[in-house]
Amino acid sequence: MKIHSLDVYIIDLPTIRPHHLAMHTIVTQTIVIACIKSEDGIEGWGEVATIGGASYSEESPEAIKLNIENYVKPLIIGENPVNFDALSYKINRYVKGNYFAKALVESAMVDLVAKTLNIPAYELFGGQCHESLPVAWTLASGDTAKDIEEAQNCLAAKRHNIFKLKIGKGNPKTNVAHVIKIKEAVGDAGSVRVDVNQAWDEVTSLYCIEALQNGGVDLIEQPLVRWDNEGMSRLTSRFKVPIMADESLGTVQEAYQISKLRAGNVFALKVPKAGGLTATKKVAAIAEASGIPMYGGTMIESSLGTAICAQLYSTIPELTFGTELFGPLLFKDNITVNQIEYENFEMKIPSGPGFGMEMDREKVKHYSRDI
Repeated sequence: MKIHSLDVYIIDLPTIRPHHLAMHTIVTQTIVIACIKSEDGIEGWGEVATIGGASYSEESPEAIKLNIENYVKPLIIGENPVNFDALSYKINRYVKGNYFAKALVESAMVDLVAKTLNIPAYELFGGQCHESLPVAWTLASGDTAKDIEEAQNCLAAKRHNIFKLKIGKGNPKTNVAHVIKIKEAVGDAGSVRVDVNQAWDEVTSLYCIEALQNGGVDLIEQPLVRWDNEGMSRLTSRFKVPIMADESLGTVQEAYQISKLRAGNVFALKVPKAGGLTATKKVAAIAEASGIPMYGGTMIESSLGTAICAQLYSTIPELTFGTELFGPLLFKDNITVNQIEYENFEMKIPSGPGFGMEMDREKVKHYSRDI
C-alpha cells in the first residue's frame, strides 16, 4: 500500500452560541481536515481544530494547509502509511515546529491504515482501556442564574456532571464570585472547574486560587502565561487544589520539563499540541512515570476530530480528570454522517474501522472554503 494523494480543506462550522475564551470568542469554529488516499482508493481522514486564527497557537488554519501542501506532502507521497511513526519522524527531520499540521497528517495516515486493516484505530495504539469516557461541559453564558440552570439541566438529563468555566476575561474577583455561586448551587452533584487561559499574573493568582479552593472548585487550568514554568511551580506547591498545565504543555520535551519542575500537577493532553497521536501517547507516558494525573483536552473539534482524540484517550489506562470532548455538541451542524453518542455523563468511543466516522461529503463541500 502506498499513499497516492493528500488533500487539505479548511472548514468553518457555526456554533449554537458564543464560546468565550480569554483570547477569542468563537461563533464560527475553524477546523482543518485532510484526506489521504491510497493507490487502492481507500481514504483516511484527519482533523485538527484551531481557535481564533493564530490567537491560540502560532499555526493559523491557512498556515497549516499551506505548509502541508508545500512541505509535508512531498515527503509522504508514494510512501507506505503503515509506517506512520517512521513517516512522522521523517517529517520532523525536515519540517520544524508545525505541530498541528503534523498531527493532522498523522491522524489521516492512521485512519487510512486502520481502515485498510478493518480495525478501530485504537488497536494501533495498544488497544482500548475504556469503552466510554466522562465529558466536561463549558458553562459560558456569563449569567450566574442561567449557568446554574444549564448545569442543573445537564445533571438531570445525565449528560454532564463536570462543568468548566472560562474566567480569563473580565474582572478576576467578579469571575471568582460567579464560579463560587455556581459551585454552591451544584454542590456535590457535579465537579466545577475553571480555565484561566493564561490571563492572570502570579499576584492575581494567589488571591483568586485561594478563594476558588475555599469555594470547593476542583481544578484550576493554566492561570499563568505559558512560558512561566517557575511561577506555575510555585502555585502548584502552594495550593491543594490541582493546577493543570495546558497551553504550556505541548511537546514531549515540554512535558518532561513541566514534570521535572512540577509546573502543574495535572496534564491536559491535546493531540495537535503534541504533534500527533504517537507523540500524545509519549506525553501520557511521561505523566504516568511522574505520577501526574491526566485530562483528555480538546481544541473544540467536530465529530471527526473528537473521535480521533477519544480513540487515543481510550488507550490510556487512567484519565483521572476525565475529558472535555464536547465539541460536536457546540456546533449547529457537523461533517460526518454518524455522530458521537453521549449518555450517562460519558461519551461512547466510536468503534468502527479507522476512527469510526463516515464523512458527509456534501457537508464538507458546503462548509469548506476550498471546494
